[in-house]
Amino acid sequence: MLRARIVLAAADGATNAANAARHGVHVDTVRKWRRRFWERRLEGLADMDRPGRPPVFTPVQQAQVKALACELPADRGVPLSRWSTAELAAEAVTAGIVEDISGSTVARWLAADAIKPWQHRSWIFPRDPDFAVKAHLVLDLYERTWQGRALADDEFVISADEKTSIQARCRCHPTLPPGLSRRMRVEHEYDRGGALAYLAALDVHRGTVHGRCEPTTGLAPFARLVEQVMTREPYASARRVFWIVDNGSSHRGQASIDRMATAWPNATLVHTPLHASWLNQVEIYFSVVQRKVVTPNDFHDDAFGAPAPHAQDRRGHALLSGQVLDQRVAEPGRADQLGGFGGDQAGGGCPAEQEVRVPVGHPRRARAARGKVLGTLPSAPVGGPR
Repeated sequence: MLRARIVLAAADGATNAANAARHGVHVDTVRKWRRRFWERRLEGLADMDRPGRPPVFTPVQQAQVKALACELPADRGVPLSRWSTAELAAEAVTAGIVEDISGSTVARWLAADAIKPWQHRSWIFPRDPDFAVKAHLVLDLYERTWQGRALADDEFVISADEKTSIQARCRCHPTLPPGLSRRMRVEHEYDRGGALAYLAALDVHRGTVHGRCEPTTGLAPFARLVEQVMTREPYASARRVFWIVDNGSSHRGQASIDRMATAWPNATLVHTPLHASWLNQVEIYFSVVQRKVVTPNDFHDDAFGAPAPHAQDRRGHALLSGQVLDQRVAEPGRADQLGGFGGDQAGGGCPAEQEVRVPVGHPRRARAARGKVLGTLPSAPVGGPR
């Protein structure tokens, strides 16, 4: 098209300089295509034969190899979970697409279309038949609405869950801080110091987190978390306190709703849809705890100073007793390092009990409906869906 436009502009009387400026090319390019058209007419505008090896593979063969990369190996009877370029090359030969091809050639073709069959991403299809109804209730509560009525000042929304299996890994060599052109170095080998569960309840609109550490999850640990919250003001005298939870075994089904109503008449348990724990606002807090407190999971003696029967258990003992999250989350001097968290400690000991103040945002149902209620970490406020 460019070559034809150059020739047509010259036919209209444009000079070589004006023609080159109009089409963004050098003046020598204009001269070349005018000369080629003068000598060979329309055939002169086509590419001439060039030296070098002719193409080995046709465009159809390239498309067939790319289509092969978009199939699952099991569909072709290959005992693999995903393709590599070498295996795709071998399968292309076996399938008769090409006589011979290298893995590097396949890699170039796939890179051109950003096809990466060796990568995968997990996802889950919502299977709850009442997904929309249940999600609507949760999102309404985030907007301080319940059954079409705005919540009063003495009605609160709590988002609660458990962070399970927090391991106390005691690295066999101290972690080295970052240096010039060097990342922080964490020893790969470690001793196991045990594990605990961290239970947290986030007041969605007040921006307060109540948490405790337990050896495991279950009905009793969750009941203790509820008691920890419901016996404190303003929840003890509140008109209603809505507890948003997922469908974990500690608070599953109608039985959990009945237990909550019996133990705490002013509490109402609201479940997220099945396989939709991402609607639970407390997950944003757990994400920050994981990335800024737990990772890279190196709990050394100096962080705790707690005695243990054996030296190899000393580090894990403090984690299991709840001192880790007391020190790294609940202390005012450290809590403000968690992406803007300010802190005021409301308890401590074993198991750990703490209350952390977090920023409060404004609810936006549109993004919540798209599955983005947790917002952007770590800078986004935690108080409402973002």
